[in-house]
This record gives sequence, C-alpha cells and structure tokens, in this order.
Amino acid sequence: MPTIKIKPKLNINATLKVPGDKSITHRSVIFAGLAQGHCTVYDYLDGDDCRRTIEAFRQCGIEIKKDKTQLYIEGKGLNGLKAPEIPINAGNSGTTIRLLSGVFAGQNFETEMFGDASLSKRPMKRVMEPLGLMGVKIQAANSQYPPLKITGNPDLKPITYNLPIASAQVKSAVLLAGLQAHGKTTVIEPGLSRDHTERLLEYFGAKIKYKNNIVTVEGKAELKAKDIYVPGDFSSAAFFIAAGLLAKKSKIKIENVGLNEGRTGFLKALETMGAKIKIENFKIVCNEPVGDIVAEVSSLKGITLDTALVPQLIDEIPLLVLIASQAQGKTVIKGAGELRVKESDRIKAISSELKKMGAVITELEDGFIVDGPVKLHGAIVESYDDHRIAMTTAIAGLCADGETEINNSECVDISFPNFWELIEKI
Repeated sequence: MPTIKIKPKLNINATLKVPGDKSITHRSVIFAGLAQGHCTVYDYLDGDDCRRTIEAFRQCGIEIKKDKTQLYIEGKGLNGLKAPEIPINAGNSGTTIRLLSGVFAGQNFETEMFGDASLSKRPMKRVMEPLGLMGVKIQAANSQYPPLKITGNPDLKPITYNLPIASAQVKSAVLLAGLQAHGKTTVIEPGLSRDHTERLLEYFGAKIKYKNNIVTVEGKAELKAKDIYVPGDFSSAAFFIAAGLLAKKSKIKIENVGLNEGRTGFLKALETMGAKIKIENFKIVCNEPVGDIVAEVSSLKGITLDTALVPQLIDEIPLLVLIASQAQGKTVIKGAGELRVKESDRIKAISSELKKMGAVITELEDGFIVDGPVKLHGAIVESYDDHRIAMTTAIAGLCADGETEINNSECVDISFPNFWELIEKI
C-alpha cells in the first residue's frame, strides 16, 4: 500500500481551491434523481464515497453522465426508481447507506445494501428505529449492522421524531422517507447539525419548514429539477486552515468554500483559541452560504470545547486535537463519543498517531485532554484506512521536525482525491 513522506514546510503563502463538498454532492445526486427533469451538478466531488451514491442511482434506473467537473442527471420523480438487480455496494460511505435507507423506505420494492469491512462495523440502529416507526421493515446483521435489507412501504406513516443525538445523516434519512409519506413528518434535534438536506429540499421546491433544530417536510410534493453549484468542502478546507495557523510565517487563502452554520463550529472553536481567520467574498449560492477563508499563523491558547459545538465540527475534531497540541495550555474536548464509530475509532487512532510524534494527549471515553505546546517530530504513522486520520497526520508532518511517513495514504480518495497534490504545491 502507498506510503507518503511529508517534510516540514515554513513560510507557506498560498491561494488554493479544495474539491466540491462531499455532503452536498451526495444530496445533489439524490435530489436530482428524485426530481422530475434534467439537472446539471457543477464542481461535484469525484471521490469514492460520492461515486457509491452515483452508482446506486444508476442501478435504480437513473441516467447519470459525468465529465471531470459536471454531472448530468435525468430525474424520474419520487416514484420513478426501479428495483436494483443486484445489491448496492456503499463501500466506505455511511452517508450513502443511511440516506439511501430513507430513499428506499417508500419504494415499492426490496433493496439490499452492503459495505466494506469498516462500514460493516458502523451501527445503523439510529436510522432503523425512526424508519421502522414509519412502517419500513429493515433487516440487519446482529440487529443493527450492514448488510441491510430494506422492504419499502409505499404507504409510509408520517411521524414526529425526537433525535437522541444531533445527526445530519439520521435526520436526512427520516426527511427523505417523509418526502414519500402522506402528511407532515417532523424531526426535532437536541442541537444544531448541518442542514444541507433542508436547504436543498427548499431549493428543489419541497414543502419544508426549518428553524431552531426543528424541521418539517410535507410528503408527496414533486421536486423540481434545478442546476446545482457545489461549493468547496469545508471539511477539506479545514486541513489547510490548520496549515496556515501552525506553519511558521504562513498565510493561506482557500477560495469558494461552503460556510454552512452546521459545519463551521471548527471556526468558532479556533476563534476562541485566538486564531487569525477572516471570511472574504461572502455570498449565497444555491441556498448555501459560500466565501473565501484566510488563515495565518497565530498564537493559540487551550480551551474547553463547548459540547454544543461538537455536532458542528465532528469531522474536524482530530484536526482540532493536532492544533491543541500547539496551543498554550490545556484543551479539553468531551461529548465526541461518536468518533469511536466513524471510519475508524478516531479517538484512539489520532491519540495513538500524534503521540508517536510527541503530542501529549489523554484519551477519554468521549474525547481528549491535550496539553501544549509541544514540538512535534517526524514519525512513521498509520492512517487506519481513514481519510481524516491520514490528512491530519500530514498536516502534523508539515509542522514537525524531520520526515513523517504515512502508511496506507490512498484512503484520502474517499473525500479529497487531490490532497497529496495540493500538499506538494503549497
């Protein structure tokens, strides 16, 4: 498996763009496929996870053509999908398997979905429970793990559902099922999570209302096909924000990045730590806030992270642990137990690998205590076949003394296919 070697860099001054948003690309394919008519998706993410959703819709009879930057999708309406002839392979994509569970909930056929070894260890009960209340039969391995067998129910019942944990994926699955139910389906979250699904549903003409962590969708309203412009992925931009903050004499600008409030808790945490970050060229594109992010080297201080921010930066927490190792004082992160059931056990993985590089980290059941600042040194580290662990250790390598080797580096293709190319350029 490929090993990447990272050498330290100082004085990084760069302007760059990151690939299209992964979450918005998934949802663009789903809603375009369920809408009536033609939709072009511009600047989509051509990563492995999103390819799984594209291929799933092709298996269901949706015509999707693509070139390097655009998708051309011929939607067939809410009832236009056909039963796939073979089981759908979601690969490593939790978004694919969870959101498509909601899509298939109201269809008049049976669907099987499976994934790779990592996805097969990720629990699905949080999706299965609300869909079951709506009248969907879902069979799973050991009651909650993939593979899943979904027996669709064209006569879905609308529900009001209180999510025990804020989760955009679970919320989206219920809303997608609610689109196909008779009546109004409401999801209530205990905290803020990303609302790409709500924004795109509104953009496509669905009857939807959302405010203060409560979202209601009215079923059976036809979606109207519209073109979509996908902004740069904030979670991908976050790695270069970190590089700008940590590498000496550095300033990095990332252009045209999505700034969804449910995604930008990372910026709020960094500002509390004293980071020098600016937003420029702010605008609204296809119902999503977008802008340029400028980050420059900063003197940072440790914080106790507000647990209310955790759902808004769950993907960036491993990166925040790295940044905390370079901040003055103690950083405490709690309420992030969900990291244990991501593509890897991210609490264990990032603690282990950054410790190899000299970081002082105490691993908690649901988070971390990080003492800083420490001088990092190069080491041989593992990716755990987890794209976010691989990329976080790469940014650590830029700021460390000596060379860092990252094993199984190809996993970044899931969300950021040209990551290593950009690391080389800056």
